[in-house]
Amino acid sequence: MTDRLPFTLDDAKRWREQCPTPFYIYDEAGIRKCVTDLYKAFSWNPGFKEYFAVKATPTPAILRLLHSMGCGCDCASAPEVLMSRRCGIQGSEIMFSSNETRPVEYRAAHEAGAIINLDDLTQIEIMEKACGIPETVCCRFNPGTFRNTNDIMGHQYDSKFGMTRPQLFEALRTLRDKGAKRLGVHAMLASCSLDNGYYPALARELFALALELRKADVHLDFIDLSGGLGIPYQPWERPVDIFAIGEGVRKVYDEMLTANGISLSLFMEMGRYITGPYGYLLTTAIGKKHIYKEYIGVDASASDLMRPAMYGAYHHITVLGKEYAPADTTVDIVGSLCENNDKFAVNRPMPAIEDGDILVIQDAGAHGHAMGYNYNGRLRCAEMLLSEDGSVRMIRRAETIDDYFATLDVDSEFVRA
Repeated sequence: MTDRLPFTLDDAKRWREQCPTPFYIYDEAGIRKCVTDLYKAFSWNPGFKEYFAVKATPTPAILRLLHSMGCGCDCASAPEVLMSRRCGIQGSEIMFSSNETRPVEYRAAHEAGAIINLDDLTQIEIMEKACGIPETVCCRFNPGTFRNTNDIMGHQYDSKFGMTRPQLFEALRTLRDKGAKRLGVHAMLASCSLDNGYYPALARELFALALELRKADVHLDFIDLSGGLGIPYQPWERPVDIFAIGEGVRKVYDEMLTANGISLSLFMEMGRYITGPYGYLLTTAIGKKHIYKEYIGVDASASDLMRPAMYGAYHHITVLGKEYAPADTTVDIVGSLCENNDKFAVNRPMPAIEDGDILVIQDAGAHGHAMGYNYNGRLRCAEMLLSEDGSVRMIRRAETIDDYFATLDVDSEFVRA
């Protein structure tokens, strides 16, 4: 979170003339630096690879940008696999991590050559019937207890994801015996963590598991530390230190694996950490309401960014041109949906806001546009990319009313009318 934005009020006004608000804009330079630092922090592991979590920002221009820097894709559905393939991302550069998975989706992942990450022991039979046993397979682990996290992830014992320790051992032995040549273990045990110790602690848990598995004659080729790193949404929060995290994992790796003559590739599946801080939702103030409290209405709504409505999540909001004005008015900033939780800010101290002011909702680059929807007939907004040279291009147009009606029964009376 920062008021030092990579664009100015004049920039935003110019963009608004070309593309009415609300719209998202992503900062290419910020994304590039983040990925560069991530790879530097884990350069000590020769097999390291980042599989960007497509669900965070499923936008082809972003996926192509990340792929140009060495990232693969973490996909959770057949359409995400197809999107990745159409962006030129193929084979083992795709990690397919799904749950309650249908056979057709296993076939789509297998046809793409993706690494399939199984969520449950029972999924082995479903996958085998759908596409056979691939040479490379991963299994998701849920230890039951690890640490407290937040409402996004919940406690491990109440999580629908992953296998118990006995199930994991059985799954990996079964896959080995059925012909799998390369095996991996995956775990995501926190979400939005700002603790530099999270990944080293997770690594210690999974490296110990790898050592136990070797005693059972199951040899892992890779460990997927998944995602979980957070970003500082709140003004008082500080970002994680990716270099300290990389060094922390390296120390545990050397202590537990290198010392035992074991070499494993490490994978990650960042989403929020890579694009979250570098995406902004721009919206225009369109009204005021004075009843029992003060409201500022904007032309965006929870259908554009649902995290505040869904989680009560905080997103910092900047009024362009008033960055240094006193925040001496307490308001709720709200959209137009017929739901009382359609609020981007509640009891937020803000500078005086007038109709026409451009508000920037920050840290919206992950799980923002991706989680949009059409409630109340609201149309999905556009996405823009701010390039390193300062130019801006549209990378996803806004939906039209024709898009909204496109899936209706073509023989319906409404469409004929």
